[in-house]
Amino acid sequence: MPVKTWDMGVRFTHWTVAGIVVWNLFGPTDQSHRVLGYIAAGLVACRIVWGFVGTPYARFSAWWPTPARLKDYARSLAAGKPLHHLSHNPLGGLMAIALWLLILALAASGWLMRSDAFWGEDWLDNLHTYLSIALQACMCVHILAAIIMSIWTRDNLIGSMLTGFKRDPDNR
Repeated sequence: MPVKTWDMGVRFTHWTVAGIVVWNLFGPTDQSHRVLGYIAAGLVACRIVWGFVGTPYARFSAWWPTPARLKDYARSLAAGKPLHHLSHNPLGGLMAIALWLLILALAASGWLMRSDAFWGEDWLDNLHTYLSIALQACMCVHILAAIIMSIWTRDNLIGSMLTGFKRDPDNR
């Protein structure tokens, strides 16, 4: 029986930020790149706030990757029987945090690159580039993991981020 897990705010933020990131990685680095980068950072900030006050499955308390949750989940993966989570699984939660931090760091480094104090600084330009590469790598891992886990667990994770509903194995 499907359960409403991802509210419209979570899904809108996810797909809008994903679209902006793809555009900014492969599109022109002009004024739109900067504006869209700030919008992405603002959406990530909103999602972080939503992690404290939002719907139950969107809250950090539902999915924060504590050491104990990570350990239990890693054991279940190693046993070939991944634990089911209606919210993010602990590794998915860890990836969400990594992606958000990279997006915020990219926005901050991009903003600093345009400031008088750091104008023309090569190290900052290099940092921005390295953060971009790290974001690309994390995105690839994120997408690949969503596909693999969807197949392995027969739980369409990508579809659930589109529809908002996930399968509840405890309530067939």
